[in-house]
Amino acid sequence: MEFFRIKRDIPFMKHALIFNVVSFLTFAAAVFFLVTRGLHFSIEFTGGTSIEVAYAQPADINKTRHVVEQMGFGEVQVTNFGTTRDVMIRLPVKPEVKQDVIVKNVFEALCKAENGAVVQHQSVSPQGEAVSKQACAVGDTEPLSLAKSELIGPSVGAELATNAAYALLATVLGIVCYLAFRFEWKFAIAGIIANLHDVVIILGFFAYFQWEFSLAVLAAVLAVLGYSVNESVVIFDRVREAFRKYRLFNTHEVIDHAITSTISRTIITHGSTQMMVLSMLFFGGPTLHYFAIALTIGILFGIYSSVFVAAAIAMWLGVKREDLVKHSAKREDPDDPNAGAVV
Repeated sequence: MEFFRIKRDIPFMKHALIFNVVSFLTFAAAVFFLVTRGLHFSIEFTGGTSIEVAYAQPADINKTRHVVEQMGFGEVQVTNFGTTRDVMIRLPVKPEVKQDVIVKNVFEALCKAENGAVVQHQSVSPQGEAVSKQACAVGDTEPLSLAKSELIGPSVGAELATNAAYALLATVLGIVCYLAFRFEWKFAIAGIIANLHDVVIILGFFAYFQWEFSLAVLAAVLAVLGYSVNESVVIFDRVREAFRKYRLFNTHEVIDHAITSTISRTIITHGSTQMMVLSMLFFGGPTLHYFAIALTIGILFGIYSSVFVAAAIAMWLGVKREDLVKHSAKREDPDDPNAGAVV
């Protein structure tokens, strides 16, 4: 399906050097901010306190988040899990305050917000041990209860960061192998440079603005890798098709034609995806905010890198018709009386 068709090819590769210089400067700036400022990791990576509370009615996430943020813990995460009544609160590390004190203060603040008071409920465990549990009481009702609390140690966060790096490396290697098998090694190099360009740009934005880098953002980065390589594959496939169809075109004319012929498809695909991502950005709340920002940056730079980075690098590497169009030599029939005859 096409919205429009451009009859004359746009000379993208004529300006490839200029855009490659811009890409290099942008990439260098992103690396600079990553090295000097670093990423602002969430508590999944740095460790902290996790508190789970259960409400008697569907929880008002915004109200709960506001109460916790007013306590001065800094970056906090407040999300639903399981049902709309169950809420998980994640707080950053506070070395000077014990975990049980943090849990007690947070639960008291949440109980106060429900116009209740904290009481101690005594019970006996199946092993016959006396157990004391905090509860929030409003008359004879209990608007919320403390379900669970635990400390997420820094070692767990470090292990998570290591596994995330392995996942990113495995994705990159998989993309390289796929492009080399599907097309040619020059396209594999061009494609992976373009993909790394997108990833580093996203990380550079998060380093510069010190946005919180969480597991959701990591998922967005991995999604951008697959999304960006898909756009590159579409263009590479059109390049191979154009090499077969237009034998009088040189390399940069073939690439220009391939990119121009996919513009309508690019607008439809990326426009539809971006509308969905923007809806998450504006209406998804704080939980999806940075996830949607990472996807937005990745989609925009993914389009740019597929055209001006991947295609241009493939051209600089000297991709040519013979790399993609294999000519199979015809085998002569030994029983053919005309075999070897010259006319």
